[in-house]
Amino acid sequence: MQKGFNDTLLRAARGEKTEHVPVWYMRQAGRSQPEYRKIKEKYGLFEITHQPELCAYVTRLPVEQYDVDAAILYKDIMSPLPALGIDVEIKAGVGPVISNPIRSVKDVEKLGEIHPEADVPYVLDTIKLLTTEQLSVPLIGFAGAPFTLASYMIEGGPSKNYNKTKAFMYAQPEAWFALMDKLAEMTITYVKSQIAAGAKAVQIFDSWVGALNVADYRHFIKPVMHRIFSALREENVPLIMFGVGASHLALEWHDLPLDVVGLDWRLPIMNARELGITKAVQGNLDPAILLAPWEVIEEKAKEILDQGMQQPGYIFNLGHGVFPDVKPETLKRLTTFIHEYSKEKLI
Repeated sequence: MQKGFNDTLLRAARGEKTEHVPVWYMRQAGRSQPEYRKIKEKYGLFEITHQPELCAYVTRLPVEQYDVDAAILYKDIMSPLPALGIDVEIKAGVGPVISNPIRSVKDVEKLGEIHPEADVPYVLDTIKLLTTEQLSVPLIGFAGAPFTLASYMIEGGPSKNYNKTKAFMYAQPEAWFALMDKLAEMTITYVKSQIAAGAKAVQIFDSWVGALNVADYRHFIKPVMHRIFSALREENVPLIMFGVGASHLALEWHDLPLDVVGLDWRLPIMNARELGITKAVQGNLDPAILLAPWEVIEEKAKEILDQGMQQPGYIFNLGHGVFPDVKPETLKRLTTFIHEYSKEKLI
């Protein structure tokens, strides 16, 4: 690693002792930053991600502004889907909208494969630019997990209840498992290409899998997640799992061959440890608290840090992404507080 490289996050992810608690924020790149909003006046999300120089700038901006211990690649979980033949458009105020949703096993069979160097060269070029020239902290690569990707592909866009997705899963199990296989292959290939380009850690977002109960997760999802993490394990980078409203699945994740269990704000770290989670954990300030007065933010952050620091292997983060109306100076102040408070306690 280059001189002056801050590897605190990587060490914490492996359960090693660190001098301070590392911190990064989901959706730290973009949304709440004025510089990003200015760029968005001219370019859409896909346009930004297709321009490596611009995408690298958006990705590294929070590292420079907030002094966080990692950057996360600016892109969307939908980025690899066009390579499979999925027509996806990011609509303002709505999210990803898919014009050719999956309805049957025939639709699954029509799906193509991803060839990252040909299909998403701009993603790899952005990673290379950041990791060889611009960052002194690890770059986290990421991908959407099969259930969450499938939910968009089947619903045709965002959903509140995932009824169509679950109905497809229950009614057409053969088609469901075929889709899981396709998405697993894509995820493994896509993530390995990010690591080869320079990503030092990986987070898999199964944002909406909390919609399933434990029994269904074990049957319909866990085998494919085991396959993905087993394949990525060979790359020897820390692997992080995260979903929203999925506290009931935390032990299932812990059982997978990964390094870090990401928690949202619904499950306190202390309770996760009591459940038997011994791996590194990441989380888990409710992002809504960032809109509260500083005294409240500090008090809540202290509570979480005190729980997280009880054993090595802790990364501070939010329980979901940064809201657009969070002030950048709040994130900067919080990062400083986390570093200083934890440094004192960990001496």
